[in-house]
Amino acid sequence: MECMNVMISARTTSFAVKPPHGLLSFQHSLNPIPQKSAVFKLTQTPNYSSFKRSSFLHIRSQQLDESTTVSETKVPEGDVLKVKEWEVSMFHNEVAASQGIKIRRRPPTGPPLHYVGPFEFRLQNEGNTPRNILEEIVWNKDVEVSQMKEKRSLVALKKQLDNAPPTRDFIGALKEANKRTGFPGLIAEVKKASPSRGVLREDFDPVQIAKAYEKGGAACLSVLTDQKFFQGSFENLEAIKSSGVQCPLLCKEFVIDAWQLFYARVKGADAILLIAAVLPDLDIKYMIKICKLLGLTALVEVHDEREMDRVLDIEGIELVGINNRDLGTFKVDISNTKKLLEGERGQKIRDKGITVVGESGLFTPADIAYVQEAGVKAVLVGESIVKQNDPSIGIAQLFGKDISS
Repeated sequence: MECMNVMISARTTSFAVKPPHGLLSFQHSLNPIPQKSAVFKLTQTPNYSSFKRSSFLHIRSQQLDESTTVSETKVPEGDVLKVKEWEVSMFHNEVAASQGIKIRRRPPTGPPLHYVGPFEFRLQNEGNTPRNILEEIVWNKDVEVSQMKEKRSLVALKKQLDNAPPTRDFIGALKEANKRTGFPGLIAEVKKASPSRGVLREDFDPVQIAKAYEKGGAACLSVLTDQKFFQGSFENLEAIKSSGVQCPLLCKEFVIDAWQLFYARVKGADAILLIAAVLPDLDIKYMIKICKLLGLTALVEVHDEREMDRVLDIEGIELVGINNRDLGTFKVDISNTKKLLEGERGQKIRDKGITVVGESGLFTPADIAYVQEAGVKAVLVGESIVKQNDPSIGIAQLFGKDISS
């Protein structure tokens, strides 16, 4: 009987031999890093039957005869970590794909040079270009977060949280505004630019804009913190938090790692965005629990029926955003909100007491009325109001009346 000579690179033997289903990216990110070079035993191939997809065809096949003996290979520490990261990424992509998630966590460039696996051949250029703008953002965020974690550890963030003030009630503010005005509670977005529209406001002062939103009747604020694609920053979030603005703040970030939840909380966030198009179910479940421990509200964003069905099966979710913008193409269709709230899904949302937020493509009172009739209790709006000279007036124009009092 033939066997394969496989090098297993992992922090523990149990993981290498029996990879768990639903491996979480944040588990990898929060695990301790080995300090020494690892010694790997070359043994028979572990069972990869549940992960039979093309993402594993990046490694070289070596068949040995029955007389082959077990051997040992020493691998430099740097290569060990690279191999581990590549393996985790491959498992993550497999789990995500099984749930209909098309966004890959990082470029599938193949394993490091010292990797020896059950197969090894690499298509040099295939798959190393982002499929769409969301995947490009996620790939960039993966690198960015890794660099940020090197500068500030999770332990350091936890220490800072010891003296952090309590968070403000994000959902409560939306419900109160809905009750007070009869309109969906407004989450007004502090946003300088976007990949699809470019710079929205040249004279961008995040604190002045935030105060104008609050004056105009916004219940909550959303603050873009991605720098490369949206020209946002965590400094903007901190500045608004310390300016005296009382509206609860949503950190509008592309979350791929649980570390980011702690960082957002330290920087003043009351709520955080989790995107179902990026995060597998187990990531969302775990992050929801972390959010509750930190006092953060999680706004879980969906774009289609499959994502909505996944999210509705996860316990503990209280706030769901329906994004009318396809994050792959950035095209907008506000009828998406109505489609996702019809029939059994809408009933399930009502039974669970979930607050629904309509997002993207909302520019007029007619747009607000359309999504409100569909069943939303809140709306997240940025472009149509941030471009106004006086954003508070932009809010009144959006709703067709003054909602500030």
